[in-house]
Amino acid sequence: MSDSLVDDYAELHAVLDRIVERTSDACPELEVAELAITHEHAVRRMGSIGLQRILDVSDREAYRSVQCAKLDEFVGQRLRIPNPRRRLRQVTQLTEMHAMTGEKLPAKCPETADAMADGALGHEHVDAVLDVMAKVPSATPPEMWDLAEEQLAEIARHHSPREITRAGARILAHLDPDGDLPDERDRARNRSLSLGAQDTLSMSKLMGTLDPTTRALFEVLLAAWAKPGMNNPDDDQSPKGGADDEGIDQAQLRDAASRDCRTQAQRNHDAFHALLQAAADGGLYGAAHRGLPPHVIVSITESQLRERAGIGHTTTGTDLPMGEIVKLAAQAQMYLTVFDDHTGEPLYFGRAKRLASEAQRFVTFAEYGGCSKPGCPRPFSHTEAHHAEQDWAHGGKTDITDLAPACGPHNRAVHDGPGGWRTEKILDGPDRGKYGWVANGTTDPPRTNHLHRPDRILDDTAPPDPEWSEIEHALELILADRRRRADIRWGPDHAA
Repeated sequence: MSDSLVDDYAELHAVLDRIVERTSDACPELEVAELAITHEHAVRRMGSIGLQRILDVSDREAYRSVQCAKLDEFVGQRLRIPNPRRRLRQVTQLTEMHAMTGEKLPAKCPETADAMADGALGHEHVDAVLDVMAKVPSATPPEMWDLAEEQLAEIARHHSPREITRAGARILAHLDPDGDLPDERDRARNRSLSLGAQDTLSMSKLMGTLDPTTRALFEVLLAAWAKPGMNNPDDDQSPKGGADDEGIDQAQLRDAASRDCRTQAQRNHDAFHALLQAAADGGLYGAAHRGLPPHVIVSITESQLRERAGIGHTTTGTDLPMGEIVKLAAQAQMYLTVFDDHTGEPLYFGRAKRLASEAQRFVTFAEYGGCSKPGCPRPFSHTEAHHAEQDWAHGGKTDITDLAPACGPHNRAVHDGPGGWRTEKILDGPDRGKYGWVANGTTDPPRTNHLHRPDRILDDTAPPDPEWSEIEHALELILADRRRRADIRWGPDHAA
């Protein structure tokens, strides 16, 4: 069966090659429009088939054969699907999965699955349907749940994802006209808090759905910490903490409030920032996390320090502009990582110690920035110290020259079996001295991860073009002008 299916996909690609070579110039307008509709119809059918292919990979754990530790890694990195969790949700809801005893179970959303298989729905339509179904109260009778899914699938056949969402709100209101059905299970199922990616301004969106108690606690915080004049980062005379805390000068608070030009939303943001800072300063985050103190830890290069420009990288994966780093540095404990010399911190333990020390973790963070496996997005705070030269169980040493950071799944992916990886030291090139990853059974050169060091990606992809040197020269002029204009004067004792 596999050979014939492989042949079918080869034939499909051959058909696509023929379609690419042809144009619709000779077709009348109606046929041109019909071709576009037919094409989209085929794309949606392929999307439905693609869900089955992912289920096949999951059932047989075939992702291990291409050196992926987990299914979501396969979906995100090998298939390069932007939101693996949403795609995997479609797999669980629209495909016939196997029970623990082996028999096939019907799809949880069969009408939506049929509509996608017919080519009527794309992935965006399916996501809109599943978003509505996730909000159906747990106490809804099964027959009503099935009817709601059937109605949504029919609506999705003829309307856009936005219209599906609007129609879904009406269906939810019909299922629970008095608001009596939602219970603790629904609130627990729908609670969420997620941090979006940083944009071009290094800003991030915080998106969440709070349960009633969490909302009440957050409102208490805002009532006390987000009052006008409180916790204003732009006013060095602004009181910190809660407005009614002992020791707060009310006259000083009134003066600060009169100068406060922030919006309510900005005051809410600054109150949240102040709370997180107070928790960090008060030790509420614990003594250590994965061998490092639970504080904001930033890595910058010597050239960034000298030029006072650029972006720093934290152990949790956040990019910080140099201006923010300077503010943090005013109250920070400094560590200086020196690669061509040595410091007083012990970095070589041999067999005397299995777990990496704090100093070793600092050095590996400065070198790698995150998981060293190519393509892995896990920040350094989610990694372990991997004995990259030789596994500890096989006599490896806990020396700084033998360690590399690796997240838990990839640390366990280093083994001698099929689908495994090995780590080797890179002997030449810009990554000389670091550890790279090689898939078992291949002779590929070892590669390390540049995802946490974007400057390396730019170095690797910089075009060998005369115009590029002109761009670099222009950037150097801009940086030189910025240095001349800078108000900050760095003394010889500053280090970060």
